[in-house]
Amino acid sequence: MRTHKCGELNKDNLGESTALCGWVHKRRDHGGVIFIDLRDRAGLVQVVFNPESTDTFAIAESVRSEYVIRVEGIVRDRLEGTVNPNMATGEIEVLVSHIEVLNEAETPPFPIESDIEVNEEMRLRYRYIDLRKTSMLEKMKVRRDVTRNLRNFLDEQDFFEMETPILTKATPEGARDYIVPSRTHPNSFFALPQSPQLYKQLLMMAGMDRYYQVVRCFRDEDLRADRQPEFTQLDIETSFMNEDDIMLIMEDMMRNLFKQVIDVDLGDPFPRMTHAEAMSRFGSDKPDLRIPLELVDIADEMKDVEFKVFSGPANDPKGRVVALRIPEGSKLSRKDIDGYTKYVSIYGARGLAYIKVNDRNGGLEGLQSPIVKFAPAEVWEAVLEKTGAQTGDLIFFGADKTNIVNEAIGALRVKIGLDLGLLEGDWKPLWVVDFPMFEWDEKGQRWNAIHHPFTAPSCSEEELKANPGTALSRAYDLVLNGTEVGGGSIRIDKTGMQSTVLGILGIGEQEANDKFGFLLEALKYGCPPHGGMAYGLDRLVMLMTGSSSIREVIAFPKTQSAACPLVDAPAMINEEQLKELHIKLHKPIVKDEA
Repeated sequence: MRTHKCGELNKDNLGESTALCGWVHKRRDHGGVIFIDLRDRAGLVQVVFNPESTDTFAIAESVRSEYVIRVEGIVRDRLEGTVNPNMATGEIEVLVSHIEVLNEAETPPFPIESDIEVNEEMRLRYRYIDLRKTSMLEKMKVRRDVTRNLRNFLDEQDFFEMETPILTKATPEGARDYIVPSRTHPNSFFALPQSPQLYKQLLMMAGMDRYYQVVRCFRDEDLRADRQPEFTQLDIETSFMNEDDIMLIMEDMMRNLFKQVIDVDLGDPFPRMTHAEAMSRFGSDKPDLRIPLELVDIADEMKDVEFKVFSGPANDPKGRVVALRIPEGSKLSRKDIDGYTKYVSIYGARGLAYIKVNDRNGGLEGLQSPIVKFAPAEVWEAVLEKTGAQTGDLIFFGADKTNIVNEAIGALRVKIGLDLGLLEGDWKPLWVVDFPMFEWDEKGQRWNAIHHPFTAPSCSEEELKANPGTALSRAYDLVLNGTEVGGGSIRIDKTGMQSTVLGILGIGEQEANDKFGFLLEALKYGCPPHGGMAYGLDRLVMLMTGSSSIREVIAFPKTQSAACPLVDAPAMINEEQLKELHIKLHKPIVKDEA
């Protein structure tokens, strides 16, 4: 039906006959001559209709935006003064000799190209129209290029691309499973995979050596900008490699990806930082290194002050007191500070103390804050020295349980860095290593795995049993601009160690056999040392396209309530289907309004 795509034509095609198909992007009638910007996936081209071609001109007069048409004509130069430098095809146009309307179109519910803000619910309801936007098309192109580049790289590194099951068994991996009832096995259920973790380990035990998969994963969890109930992951596993070997290959892959797709040099090598250092300096295990602000511990300076808000956490083994210096931050208004105080309350902080350094050498007189009176001059001098504060700076303080301080002041650090435009550089990758194996759940009074139950510790089995709270794992996360884009670990390859880890997590022998019996058995039959990594493909594309949400880079995403307005899912099923699945629904309880 066509000889070229719209965006492919240029001056090399001058004088050629061409046939084009696409959507009417814009139609303009200029003094008897009609111009149409014709659009397809490749771009736009201007096609021209002269009134001398009576029949063709009449049809051109009748078409409207988003009509699907086919035209035939001759490629020619645009007239002098009409060249459009903003279009790839802006130097040429097509003089049309024949037009055919392939399909008419109603007026779209929102303009295809416009600065008008469109409600996201509306965009998702008519996603097939939203995807026609140039901006959305470009994001889909980047996604295509990312996936192709990653596959090519891994193919060249002798990885096998292999598929793993979608209908599988529920296993604890940190989020709720999506459950699928089985018709052929009454009262039994499949689970959709949160990741192919166990299958890819089994592939290593099967001797596949190097595996990868671009795979759909499913997690029934609370959503936010970088989460979806179903998402795409690049899953990787290797045998006979340690963490350094794996991380070096992954670095090469990421450098190649960013250079080839968006012409960005990520640098070599990527810096590494322990989890403990990241939490100490930034209050986060995924720090944005573009922001030159750091948390400074001042508990030692605050242990003996009158101010119980500071001295209490300073003397609590589970507490933390930190200072966050904001260069030239004294220009922040009281309204700004109140706004940041409200912001940290989201993370459980009960307030946000501050000091404005109006004169670094002016002693207490040079400091402006309601809290200055609660500590002697030498304490504040020590704080100024430790933070490196100068005249014109502002210092925010956090004092509470360690986790609250880390979350609240760590988040404040990022927000202020973005608000004040303090970013240094465009791209800052970072490996975070030496994660703790476990974290203690106060509510449940049990240990939880930081990554997953199959991550290998860096200590012996005996040391792990004796001190689970201080054990480190052989895990590693790749962080880019404050977003965790990938994570992995060396896996447990011995039955005894795996049973010990499950036992520490409170998973007894019977439960372990019920849930992971196939894995524990497989470990007995010659398991190679192995490890791997998984990347959030949607998050990668989100960062590479400068999008604010992964919904912007997924063709048909769900809303924040995990619904699809396009097809109206999830939806009820009929009684016959319920009967086949041996499912009986409970009627919703309606409270008596009286």
